[in-house]
Amino acid sequence: MGVAPNGGGAKWGWRMSETVAPSGVGERRWRRLLDRIERVGDALPDPVFIFLGCIALLMAGSAVAAALGWSAINPVTGETLRAESLLSRENLAKLLVDMPETMTKFPPLGLVLVVMLGAAVAERSGLFGALLGDAIRKLPKAILSPAVFVIGVMSHHAADAAYVVLIPMAALIYAEAGRHPLAGVAVAYAGISGAFAGNIIPGQFDVLILGITAPAAQLIDPSFVMNPLGNWWFTLAIGTLFTPIAWWVTDRVVEPRLGPWTREDTATAAPDLVLEEIGAAQRRGLRRAGIAALVVIGLFAALTLWPGAPLVDAEAVGPSRMTPFYQSLIAAFMLLFLASGWAYGAATGSVKSHRDIVAMMSEGMRGMAPYLVLAFFAAHFVAMFAWSKMGPVMAVHGAEALKGVGLPKPLLLIALLTMSSFMDLVIGSASAKWSAMAPIVVPMLMLLGISPEMTTAAYRMGDSIFNIVTPLASNFPLVLIISQKWRPRFGVGSMVALMLPYTIGFAIAGMSLVLAWVGLGLPVGPGAPGVYAPPVAASAP
Repeated sequence: MGVAPNGGGAKWGWRMSETVAPSGVGERRWRRLLDRIERVGDALPDPVFIFLGCIALLMAGSAVAAALGWSAINPVTGETLRAESLLSRENLAKLLVDMPETMTKFPPLGLVLVVMLGAAVAERSGLFGALLGDAIRKLPKAILSPAVFVIGVMSHHAADAAYVVLIPMAALIYAEAGRHPLAGVAVAYAGISGAFAGNIIPGQFDVLILGITAPAAQLIDPSFVMNPLGNWWFTLAIGTLFTPIAWWVTDRVVEPRLGPWTREDTATAAPDLVLEEIGAAQRRGLRRAGIAALVVIGLFAALTLWPGAPLVDAEAVGPSRMTPFYQSLIAAFMLLFLASGWAYGAATGSVKSHRDIVAMMSEGMRGMAPYLVLAFFAAHFVAMFAWSKMGPVMAVHGAEALKGVGLPKPLLLIALLTMSSFMDLVIGSASAKWSAMAPIVVPMLMLLGISPEMTTAAYRMGDSIFNIVTPLASNFPLVLIISQKWRPRFGVGSMVALMLPYTIGFAIAGMSLVLAWVGLGLPVGPGAPGVYAPPVAASAP
């Protein structure tokens, strides 16, 4: 990367591996590999132009696929799925006419901007710094990594809000503890996205993904009923198994490669992110912020628990009743940060009037400008891929190829996991991929004795592995921009090299877990065995 003109003894100008001398032949080879990946990745164009190149390739590929009549049959509806050319009259008109709508409908965009309105007030009022500073100074540095990772895993219920809230806070926590903030970014990102298949408590994604599984299973067994807890034991095992892996990777691989970090480095790169010492005024502000937070929490509790509450779906059954509550967490985070930040600022003097609140929100939005530029091009790539209809056709043909492999059951699930992983490099939506794949792979594996829940679990594991290393992931640009606050010349290659050790560790552990689960015949969740007996076989004497 060369030397950056930072001054003040900052280490950012040097490539990460040059800050600490590796010891051992294996370690030196490993670091050389990551350095090579970093150099290649950093030589790539700006992410905006990467998306432009992908859009150009997609347009050309869609035209060829449409000309060749590339198609597939939807196994549920019998509908013929045909690839469509993005150069057709209709799609070109849609590209130009719907450009504003394509941008505003980009799924992470609204979530990021809404949460940032509140988070900007909490950050610029000094609440985040005061809240974290005192606690972090008393927390042993050695347990930061597993603690942040577990919080990242549990934050899946907050959807994309976790990227906006937890990752910047993790960087602050590490910087205040005298550790490298990019290590905090890495372990938080690994927990949120790399371990997306795991969780401690089931949530709305379990309902969504198993809801897609159910109609596919009913093609073989019409009596099959969707169990929202059908993956709980497996997702809990992922969260438990991946925590020590993430801890070891962060503390023994990622952070040593990043090199040392000092408070002078913090002041040089991101002076607005330094955590302040706690004084009497700050403690008074924290008390008032706590009261404001309790008011917001009480409000959402009432909206959820009160008879006829609007945040509960009264017509749904089981955990799916809480879907409106899960979906309201974005607004909850925004109001929580806004109210507590305002209360803190009013007590400490950083907020003197409502005009200060508006100014803080405006400053927060200005900081999101680079993300908005990237989001424009990312939104169009995602939308145009959907317009081309190539995703479902790819998924159906891939699932049919998997059916013809003829592998034993455990290896067949590994093949499904692997296919899901590599498709994640080009199709970001887990539910979109599963909607196309499930009608093929779920009935096929049921006939081979594998339960729908076990098939879904293997798919989810594969869908998580490459989330943190593909620049085409919808939240990858956001995490890259957060990282650049701490190291301005941090590029795409740097991010891939930073996260690749987690991907490798999670891939090995995830495959081993699937093999062990099938081999031991363990239940995937409450009332959800890993094996399946077809109705005819089950009724035989």
